[in-house]
Amino acid sequence: MTGGLQASANQRPATRIVSLVPALTEMLFAIGAGPQVVAVSAYDDFPPETKTLPRVGALLDPDVERILALRPDLVLTYGSQDTLESQLGGAGIRAFSYRHGGLETLFTTLRDLGEVTGRTMQATRTTDDIRRQLDAVRARVRGRPRPRVLLVFGREPQSLRQLYVSGGAGFLHEMLEIAGGTNVFADIRRESVQPSSEALLTRAPDVVIEIHGTRMITGTDAARERAVWSALASLPAVRNGRIYFLNGDYLGVPGPRVGLTTDAFARAVHPEAFR
Repeated sequence: MTGGLQASANQRPATRIVSLVPALTEMLFAIGAGPQVVAVSAYDDFPPETKTLPRVGALLDPDVERILALRPDLVLTYGSQDTLESQLGGAGIRAFSYRHGGLETLFTTLRDLGEVTGRTMQATRTTDDIRRQLDAVRARVRGRPRPRVLLVFGREPQSLRQLYVSGGAGFLHEMLEIAGGTNVFADIRRESVQPSSEALLTRAPDVVIEIHGTRMITGTDAARERAVWSALASLPAVRNGRIYFLNGDYLGVPGPRVGLTTDAFARAVHPEAFR
């Protein structure tokens, strides 16, 4: 679900924007509003232009004094940052309150950001480009069998402890479905599931996809991490060697690069469609 804030007819587009949400920062630059951004969160690193901007904390530690000192006319916040939004309101500063959700939330957020930044046409073009990318993936995998897929976005290194996988809600689940896979936890309508080994054995995925945004898994590391799954040797994915590690800072971000992520999922689920 997205909160947001639309510009009224007599309200000027924001020209000094602070973004505490990396996905929204990326959206701003994608729609041409990058020059209007004056500060970003501690976790922003894309696009490269963000690396030269001031850092003002993040979800749990926003630097309120520094934010106010920058004299923003719009601050992009997480929907759970009630205290910060109250402080901004007291200072007469607009807040754009965001809660992530599915792909339609992404498109709605792009539209809303286009309105408050005066970049409506660019936001529409960006949305159309993303939809075309997703449609291209759909066309690639159309009519093919749909393997059962376990989509992993977190676990302890060299262990199956603290395993976090996609449930049947949210943008990761939706991208996996577009990519031609069947999420083995689609019936659990949550974005995140922490399954037991017994649950994994019962669900019996044909394919395991792990996404790694900051810790790259390649070479010797990949061999070691793949061996971790041998503890569940009866899984079809393990028996058939269909465990894939996808590396990239964009993979878990509900932003303009979701088309790239969906394409990467499809290449793992249906490699034959890309030969």
